[in-house]
Amino acid sequence: MKLLAPELIPRNFELLAEIERDTKSIYRMLVFSPELQAGDLLQRYFQAIQHLRDILNFKNAQQEAQSEAEARCYLAHLETAMAMMVDEIRASVCISNPIHLFRLFRAVAPDAAARHPNRYRDTIVQVGPYIPPEPPFIPGLMDELFYALPQISHPLLRAVWLHHELIRIHPFVDGNGRIGRMAKNWILMYELYPPIFIYGLSDRQRYIRYIEKSFLELESEPDRFHQSTRTFFEDELRRVKASTGFLLARMLRDINQPFGEEDMEIRPHGAQD
Repeated sequence: MKLLAPELIPRNFELLAEIERDTKSIYRMLVFSPELQAGDLLQRYFQAIQHLRDILNFKNAQQEAQSEAEARCYLAHLETAMAMMVDEIRASVCISNPIHLFRLFRAVAPDAAARHPNRYRDTIVQVGPYIPPEPPFIPGLMDELFYALPQISHPLLRAVWLHHELIRIHPFVDGNGRIGRMAKNWILMYELYPPIFIYGLSDRQRYIRYIEKSFLELESEPDRFHQSTRTFFEDELRRVKASTGFLLARMLRDINQPFGEEDMEIRPHGAQD
């Protein structure tokens, strides 16, 4: 396997400018509002961010669990991982090496981590029609991944690339999807963007379709940025845009409006549960 080269990632995603406009509008409101209004806006902002974090954990658990009991277990582990990430972000630490990734592995999939302590997977796995690299190649690919990560200057593209390549390598025996999505959100939140998630069934089906297609096309032509890969990146950016739009809407609305009624606005592609 050859990693998707950072220099192949285009910069002409229109959504990048839209997201930056939303993000700057949010922080202008917080920084330049009159003193009395600023406290109210900050409270709305904190509530909205917490809401998105809760949905991220819930949808992440829902995405992979096979039963309600398993979903509850996954949710508890994801909440532990989120708390760890938030503590690191407060300390100005962003995911940047395999040690951080193993910490996520232990938080997200503690049973698997206990069986394979501080080790990558040692078995061959399959992701739909795609077969990730064999175990002997994983350590080298992970070193390459974290070496290449800082070369992607835009944090949004860096987060999406990390997620895409982590799932493609599939380094752990279990929890790779949850770990990849949490790692992506660690970068987003560190860079002061809101967390993102896959909302419903149709969004999940689209996500799986394009990530698998991207993997297969890169396997046959590793030196091209394929249309399927571009679609995957664009979908991820749409999810960021949905989250920034949600935050902005919460801050602009009447404080007495019941919180949570805006959920329909954070469903990319009109996804339904």
